[in-house]
Amino acid sequence: MTEQSPLPGNPGAGERKYWLDSPANVDKIYWAVVVVCGALFLADALYHKHPEFGIEGVFGFYGLYGFVACVGLVLAAKGIRRILMRKEDYYEDRPGDTGGDS
Repeated sequence: MTEQSPLPGNPGAGERKYWLDSPANVDKIYWAVVVVCGALFLADALYHKHPEFGIEGVFGFYGLYGFVACVGLVLAAKGIRRILMRKEDYYEDRPGDTGGDS
């Protein structure tokens, strides 16, 4: 008989199961991060700011600025990927290759 690999999220015999292997625990972390981010965004109203520029005094400016910057980085990375991406068979042997370092 052939040995089958266990399904994702279903450890086989002798495999150790970790806390983050359970999707329910991953969801807990996701929602905890959402709550913490929301609380920090709302906490922006609770302290006096000394802005260098007028726009920095806007409620939630730094949270919004960080979000827009992250979205911009993702979009820029997608654009760069189109430029730098190689074909799927880029590393496969080509006809005439000897495989050596000559």
